[in-house]
Amino acid sequence: MGVRMRYQFKNNLEEIISAKKVLQRSGMSQRLLQRIQNEGRLIDENENDVEFSDKLMPFEPIWIELPDEEQDQNVAISDGPLDIIFEDKNWLLVNKPAGLTAVPGPSDREDTLVNRIKGHWQAIESKNMMPHLVTRLDRFTSGITLVARHQVSNSLLSEQVAHHKIKKIYLAMVDGVVQAEKGTFNQPLGLAADGIHREVRDDGQQATTSFKVLKRFENQTLVQVHLKTGRTHQIRVHFANAGHPLVGDQLYDGPMDRGIKRQALHASSIRFFDPFIDEKISFTAELPDDLKQIGMEE
Repeated sequence: MGVRMRYQFKNNLEEIISAKKVLQRSGMSQRLLQRIQNEGRLIDENENDVEFSDKLMPFEPIWIELPDEEQDQNVAISDGPLDIIFEDKNWLLVNKPAGLTAVPGPSDREDTLVNRIKGHWQAIESKNMMPHLVTRLDRFTSGITLVARHQVSNSLLSEQVAHHKIKKIYLAMVDGVVQAEKGTFNQPLGLAADGIHREVRDDGQQATTSFKVLKRFENQTLVQVHLKTGRTHQIRVHFANAGHPLVGDQLYDGPMDRGIKRQALHASSIRFFDPFIDEKISFTAELPDDLKQIGMEE
């Protein structure tokens, strides 16, 4: 049977409800519920089996037991540095440096963020070695990345992602002086004909970006950006389309003479609901030196 991992939940209501209802209220997907039925089990504090239909008293705990995930042996382990913001048995939050690719691909299979996470988990002798990246950043975007440490936490966060419940805040330096104090871009995005750029297009995926101005300079503006959706290059395309490409963003014709050679974009904070402790939690990622030097400190 191999290693089996346990995850605790509890009935947080002051009423008697079924075990299945407790798991559904946590945000668990139908797919994971099915997997628990097929491969796992539910148990109470006395190690007795619990059925989905069994009733739980108010604040009564319950445990899911599931086989641990098999790691992908094709994903290399890297001992490259990892800037850890927070880690517990369910979540890992890291401050990704600009220049580091998130996941292995044709350009790099040995030293991406995923490879480094595997190296870290090997060093701390983690039972699970399968990172689930809940949020991803472009290679040259720095900042906070949320990783689920196992399939259960990943499933719960996937539901929050699907319903736009995760609040992601970015800092960006854009070209030109933005006149509006705040605003929202609600424009669909799709792949351009060259297969590289993204662009605003009627047949694209719905994308919503809100912003507020933090500081205006002579020829550029520091903005705080809230992403409602998470499309590829979303912030970069929306601002470029509005005539304010990001400073250092060569792909979208941003100015390259302002002291930085990568897009001036940083994922500064994230907030999400942690169903294991039944409360919202938030984290911030420190601004890197290259962005501080161009005036991006709030």
